[in-house]
Amino acid sequence: MSDRLKKVFILHTNDIHSHFEEMPQIAGMLNRLRAERKGADIVTVDIGDHIDRANAISEGTMGAANVAIMNAAGYDFAVPGNNEGLTLLPSELADAYSGGKFRALCANLSLTDTGAPPPWLKPYAIVEKGGLRIGFIGVTAAFTQFYRLIGWEATDPFEAVACTIHELLPHTDVRVVLSHLGIQNDRKLAESIPGIDVIIGGHTHHLLEKPEQIGNTYLFAAGKFGKYVGVVELSYETGTRQLAGVDGTCYPCLDAAPDPGTETIIRQQKRLSDDVLHAPVCRLDHALPVDWQSESALGNLLAAGLKRHTGAEIGLVNSGQILESLLPGVVTKEALHRMCPSPINPCLTLLSGEDIRQALEESLLPEFYLKRITGYGFRGYMLGGLSVDGMQVQFDPEGKPYQKILHLAVNGEPLEPDRLYRVGTIDMFTFIIGYTTLARGSATQFFLPEFIRDLMATELQKDSSVRNSLRLDRWQQINRERSIT
Repeated sequence: MSDRLKKVFILHTNDIHSHFEEMPQIAGMLNRLRAERKGADIVTVDIGDHIDRANAISEGTMGAANVAIMNAAGYDFAVPGNNEGLTLLPSELADAYSGGKFRALCANLSLTDTGAPPPWLKPYAIVEKGGLRIGFIGVTAAFTQFYRLIGWEATDPFEAVACTIHELLPHTDVRVVLSHLGIQNDRKLAESIPGIDVIIGGHTHHLLEKPEQIGNTYLFAAGKFGKYVGVVELSYETGTRQLAGVDGTCYPCLDAAPDPGTETIIRQQKRLSDDVLHAPVCRLDHALPVDWQSESALGNLLAAGLKRHTGAEIGLVNSGQILESLLPGVVTKEALHRMCPSPINPCLTLLSGEDIRQALEESLLPEFYLKRITGYGFRGYMLGGLSVDGMQVQFDPEGKPYQKILHLAVNGEPLEPDRLYRVGTIDMFTFIIGYTTLARGSATQFFLPEFIRDLMATELQKDSSVRNSLRLDRWQQINRERSIT
């Protein structure tokens, strides 16, 4: 390399999702990459969804464990992804990040009550490395309706990037967007906004082992769950501070020696989490089983909780949200979290009788209840059949597909195909996943910050709810010749 050329390295991770088992090797790889570039100018960034409350350590510490590990790993900047921004209240995220030695960046989030970002969240930062002035801009996916329910305003990330780039151009030599927007939006950023030199992305869990170039912009991403650490290599002329080249790659963390300090922090944070999660929720006199293929007590209990919490006529949820049964005795927060880890929220929507019937018919087919799904908050194994409350379903298990249901009633009255019913269900269905006709609802109202496990805790503390859940009478198998019409 010419004496006139120097390099700056950006180490990056994204979408780790609280995979603590990977974090010692992530830290080990970061240490190795820094050691191999000893004396070089290095910046380390995370592009969001480091925290995931589906993990018990993150749940018990409300993300503080993740921040402690990020501190030890030497991060300089972090972008809040949707798992940070939507599963923690602004005050809770502030508490978690208050222990951070890194700076949190996001240009398209502000507090609803002030119209400005909180003091701990900045839209951008400018750092000087070896004489090169680098502007880092953070943006996150704008789930506007959801964010507003917990006190955030999420604005258009494209507008936020365009305005910030315009502001930074006179003061920086290189502009880097830290984007928790997904690969398609990253490509659109590169195509539509001049002045971006590098986009380091996340959210859609994409891996770019070599950078993707669009015009004068280079795109990078390091996959998911901490399997890789990415490196961006910026070469520049020392005199003019002009970029001479952009390159980089991703390194598999499996090749790295685990960092002992990170292992120690994880053990410490697990003990703190255990102290919180071992608190009792209730005591059960009877076992409450779950069954992903047929009606069960825990499926009934969750459907009833959704119906009650949302003020609906019908409660409707897939049984795959519940990962294990509950035994008699004390139920702790840890058991409840283990049983129902998904960070999924309740919602109320208006659905036609015909759309409800279609979903219930699908629920009787193995290609649906055995379907494996990922993403959209779901942390289970398979979709599972539909659990209901406020409904009675008579069906012939030997009937033809989509003709198995013989009679449907809502609170004792026959289901009307054209009528709109108030249905308490889950936000996951609104993303057109699983039982897709359940996404056709209108006037949908989301309930945040409650998770479905919070509703389960409420129902478990009511003896009447527990007793009602044990009555397996929502789904009735019946011979067609004896059906009620």
